[in-house]
Amino acid sequence: MKSEKNLEELVVLIRGAGEMASGVAHRLYRSHFKVCLIEIRHPLAVRREVSFCEAVYDGEKEVEGIQAQRVSSPKEIASAWQEKKIPLFVDPSGKETRKFLKPDVVIDAIIAKRNLGTQITDASFVIGLGPGFTAGKDVHVVVETNRGHNLGRVIFKGSAEPDTGIPGEIGGFTVERVLRTMKSGTFHPQQSIGDRVSKGSVVAVVDDYPVIAMISGVVRGLLREGIKAKKGMKVGDIDPRGKRELCFAISEKARAIGGGVLEAILNRFNR
Repeated sequence: MKSEKNLEELVVLIRGAGEMASGVAHRLYRSHFKVCLIEIRHPLAVRREVSFCEAVYDGEKEVEGIQAQRVSSPKEIASAWQEKKIPLFVDPSGKETRKFLKPDVVIDAIIAKRNLGTQITDASFVIGLGPGFTAGKDVHVVVETNRGHNLGRVIFKGSAEPDTGIPGEIGGFTVERVLRTMKSGTFHPQQSIGDRVSKGSVVAVVDDYPVIAMISGVVRGLLREGIKAKKGMKVGDIDPRGKRELCFAISEKARAIGGGVLEAILNRFNR
């Protein structure tokens, strides 16, 4: 079914503005779609240098030459588009923004491994990223988010691969590259994103409890200063490849997922 609108007139609402959501938003913005992001009040992104959700705290965030701007109400969304920026509005449920924008496409890019409330009736076309969604049931299509042969694949029937609980392999490491806190408390980074660290280095502390690097590499992601962290929570990650520039670039995973989303939208509206 071909849309009555031109593709550039389609309004795309993305739930979430973390690393993967930002990669999707970046690709769709460059493809000239009208993109709007919605977020929770206190995002917990680790890969902050490539996550538009930082605009929640700082008002604006630039990722690879594209800028997101926090707006205080849906009425300001059009102004952000006119300024060639991606509007970001704090609207955890998304109801206020959906009611105002009446988006053509809704994308659940929270990457929560479960559905936190997205319904197939939220828009004429609804996309779910990763496990927790079933194409034809709670969304129209699902895009695979698991690293491997099927990454970015558009699923028109069924679900994505189940969550393994094991981080994807980078440079031969999986669980070792992820920084987690073994204590609940206030997060205080001792390093910055892009810094080189050695195995055994203290990368951060939660209250007075150290978060130690299990491998050598560069700090690819860290929570913000002052975030309240829970025991077992991911608070950062180390990239063993040691290339500092990759800490400030959208990952190949996010680009692949963004490509899958773009394919899904074109499949639906460009025929």
